[in-house]
Amino acid sequence: MRTLTYYVATTLDGFIAGADGGDPSGPDGFFPVTPDYLEHIVTHYPETLPGPARAALGVTAPGTRFDTVVEGRRSYQIGLDAGVADAYPHLRHLVFSRTLTESPDPAVELVADDPVAKVRELKSEDGGGIWLVGGAELAGALYGEIDELVLKVSPVTVGAGIPLFAGKHGTDPRTFALADQVVLPGGAMFLTYTRR
Repeated sequence: MRTLTYYVATTLDGFIAGADGGDPSGPDGFFPVTPDYLEHIVTHYPETLPGPARAALGVTAPGTRFDTVVEGRRSYQIGLDAGVADAYPHLRHLVFSRTLTESPDPAVELVADDPVAKVRELKSEDGGGIWLVGGAELAGALYGEIDELVLKVSPVTVGAGIPLFAGKHGTDPRTFALADQVVLPGGAMFLTYTRR
């Protein structure tokens, strides 16, 4: 059975983006992308780098964790606004949207159906891990399906913004066990938790 991993950057106070929903690691973002941070991603998660970044850095490693990426419409829009219709051409790429009626790229699969049903279908297929890149609404919808959290915790607080999970109503505690932790010299932490 394949696993769904929510691999996402977050602030110390639990926000994955500012209130405007813009790219927090972009030129106007608040996530510091230090050389040690980038090196860690290239070494351990090369498949999570967008295609243009892989090309610029000369990264050709296929990666060992994920062969599929799923994301919500708002996260996908960040790439579209940057002129990138398929940020992950090296992965099977699914975008959950009820508003897009035609994919801007033939390799990007649009899914208008229930995200839980689709992810369960993906989990039952053969293949590598499934990476939930974001956003918060999709993470909230898939809350009960997440098998692993890999939190890239930046040493910054923002006070308000888009939380790790959005759109959930009511309390539904889930317990995770710390499986790995890496603290980088620049202050960022990579924390891996598996669902108990």
